[in-house]
Amino acid sequence: MTPTPVSVSQLPLRGVTLRTRRTLTAYSFLLIPLLFFVCIRIAPMIYAFAMSFTEQNESGFTLSNYQQLIHDGTFWRAALNTLLYVVITVPLQMAIGLCIALAVERVQSLRWFYRMVYFLPYITSTVAVSWVWRLMYDANTGLLNEVLSWFHIPPQGWLSSPSQALVSVSIVMIWQAAGFNMLILLAGLKAVPRHFYEAAQLDGAGKWNTFWRVTWPLLNPTIVFLAVTGVITALQTFTQIENLTASSGQEAGGPLHSTLSVVVYMYDSAFSNFNLQYASAIAVFLFLFILLVTVLQLRVLNKAYEY
Repeated sequence: MTPTPVSVSQLPLRGVTLRTRRTLTAYSFLLIPLLFFVCIRIAPMIYAFAMSFTEQNESGFTLSNYQQLIHDGTFWRAALNTLLYVVITVPLQMAIGLCIALAVERVQSLRWFYRMVYFLPYITSTVAVSWVWRLMYDANTGLLNEVLSWFHIPPQGWLSSPSQALVSVSIVMIWQAAGFNMLILLAGLKAVPRHFYEAAQLDGAGKWNTFWRVTWPLLNPTIVFLAVTGVITALQTFTQIENLTASSGQEAGGPLHSTLSVVVYMYDSAFSNFNLQYASAIAVFLFLFILLVTVLQLRVLNKAYEY
């Protein structure tokens, strides 16, 4: 009598053992990065939150750091500057990135070269970029004032002028981030089905109507992604300000706190004034503000769409 073959799926014990083995293998691969994330991210966040409710060189629960934060004029100046960074940089870098993406999309040859050239500033070291721009901004020997002199325009203060310093830092941020926006928007343009453009062309729609009625609505997920990430990045601006405005004997954020951001002020409070408790309170405020702004952006900008 020939025995009836039995499949692996009909053996409950062996099936459970195989499933358990695969599950344990998956968890073992996830364990190390999970522990790294908990130790590097979660634990310091919890510690900083707890530290914000203590005073410097003292123990016990207190709200004095947050009370000081409310009445700190320098902090609110830094908060206003940070909002200006967001308002200036995020829309412009997205608009410039979209213009470049639309132009590159129309190029037939060497498209890879243009993508590389415009994306190169984003992957270049921010410190190196900041120092190059700092040399270009130099009021006496900088390239920008040299170019202005060709057109008989008087030299500008740039980073040394309280009225121009914030815009000067914003220009560097826009220049460096425009390439990233361009690359993401190129991917979004590639995802738009071609038959929509063919239907618009058959209906007699012009280039502007095609862009406004077809391209722009279907780019909404990409726009939301760039807006959210751009705002978060702008709210955490630090490296450009630190390297463009700091000098010997002078903290970053000058002149006259005209370029000071919340993160730079938090860094100075922690490592220049050695008040980690107050810096932790600033960090908690920034975290809650970023969370609130992100939720509002997703509610306002995120719209239902379909192909």
